[in-house]
Amino acid sequence: MNRLLTRRSVLSASVATATAAALAACSNPSAPAGAATRILPTDPLIADFEARRAASGATVTQQLTAAPFDTQITGKSLTTWGYNGSLNGPLIRAKTGDLLDVPVANKLTEGSSVHWHGLALRNDADGVQGLTQEAIAAGTDYSYRFRLAHPGTYWYHSHFDMQRERALYGALVIEDPNEALSYDQEWVIILDDWLDGITGTPEEVVEELSMGMDMSGGNMEGMDHGGGGGMDMGMKHMLMGATSDYLGGDAGDVKIPVHLFNGKAPQDPEILDSRPGNRVRLRIINAAGDTAYRVGVPGQKITLTHTDGFPVQQQDVDAVVLGMGERIDALITVRDGYTPALALPEGKDGNAYGLISTGIGTAPSSNRLPKALDGTVTDGSRLKADESVLFAPKPPDRVHEMRLTGSMEKYDWGINGRRFDMAAPLDGAFDLRLDERVQVKIVNDTDMWHPMHLHGHTFQLAGNGARKDTVIVKPKQTVVFEFDADNPGQWLTHCHNAYHAEAGMMGVFSYLK
Repeated sequence: MNRLLTRRSVLSASVATATAAALAACSNPSAPAGAATRILPTDPLIADFEARRAASGATVTQQLTAAPFDTQITGKSLTTWGYNGSLNGPLIRAKTGDLLDVPVANKLTEGSSVHWHGLALRNDADGVQGLTQEAIAAGTDYSYRFRLAHPGTYWYHSHFDMQRERALYGALVIEDPNEALSYDQEWVIILDDWLDGITGTPEEVVEELSMGMDMSGGNMEGMDHGGGGGMDMGMKHMLMGATSDYLGGDAGDVKIPVHLFNGKAPQDPEILDSRPGNRVRLRIINAAGDTAYRVGVPGQKITLTHTDGFPVQQQDVDAVVLGMGERIDALITVRDGYTPALALPEGKDGNAYGLISTGIGTAPSSNRLPKALDGTVTDGSRLKADESVLFAPKPPDRVHEMRLTGSMEKYDWGINGRRFDMAAPLDGAFDLRLDERVQVKIVNDTDMWHPMHLHGHTFQLAGNGARKDTVIVKPKQTVVFEFDADNPGQWLTHCHNAYHAEAGMMGVFSYLK
């Protein structure tokens, strides 16, 4: 049996204190010869760089209260955790240059934190407990204050253990005062794979996955089909046999009983009222823990305009695939009647959808919607950046190779053969210095796809590819990207499959002085 050294178990031994001591040692002049001197979240340089960001003079404030609440999903009453008593936290809307002020009240019985996914922000507001801040202790308050540098579709979520796999997340839209895109309406869509309170808890899933699944003996007798499109070997939560040609093989690890579209199950879809001919901007966020979604409008093209907040060369497609943590903006033109925005879990059963209604016709039910979205299908990593956001050409000052390692057999996911240890977060760190152009080669040595996310920066995919912060890396694939080291601090990089990250597929990009 292979037990995970989870962030929870480490934190129970005061990881924040241990990490603070480790970081302090790194910057101690009396440290052993050759010890790196690092720019820590408490360094005055962090505040200096924050002060350099453009300021609009406006402040946007949103209170977040993390607490248990009662709700219903597919008719089942359950208690889960969320922000402000909702399956989706409040939509935060601001403009570039605004100061975001978010007081957080932690009404949970354990620590928590908030990560602002995709944002270039001050390092001490990034919300990674044990690395950039201590956890917000149960029953205490904490405030995040930082300027918003870039427009786009972003989101926020807890970065504490498996809390994101409940309802501790919400959308953040940063508007561009000089927006060139023309549209009549906007629909912010959060997709999620949900199991808490229905088939178990996220912690129970982690416990089961940590045992691994050794298939070396090849004994497949007695294997039955289970929920979620896979096969069941007597495991309650582990999904076996779910495959996706698009993702290059294995589609996911976890049986998911229901997929949510803005907190609503397919039995009760959200409806957006509109008019024929209206152009609607869809801001689509994949908040799932283990599921990629293929999103489209059956029988109608959608126009992709942005990925992870940044504009791309627009492309008309039948569907787009989003890995966990990714965002896509798309335009559709409303037709008369009901127009479904359909999200199919890649390689799994079920769907999530919402409806655009012009007030006539009959709304389609979930079982009347297509079970496939074919034709022209793409994802954010295949798009090209709009010329306005291309990095200036520059040879890389530093090259890092990041090999993704591990397997389902032992559930020992890691980077460069190392499972991340939050008690020693800088072991195996990827060092860099201010103003360098950093090239990263991600080599996926595993048989599983991984959505890899970089905190605090956006990168440019090779060949004038899209500007992104999260990218799908398929099995045996190498992905190359570059970014400018222009935001000092200690920044996490990790797989945004929540269970792979919990197992150890995380690392740190560490700025040296």
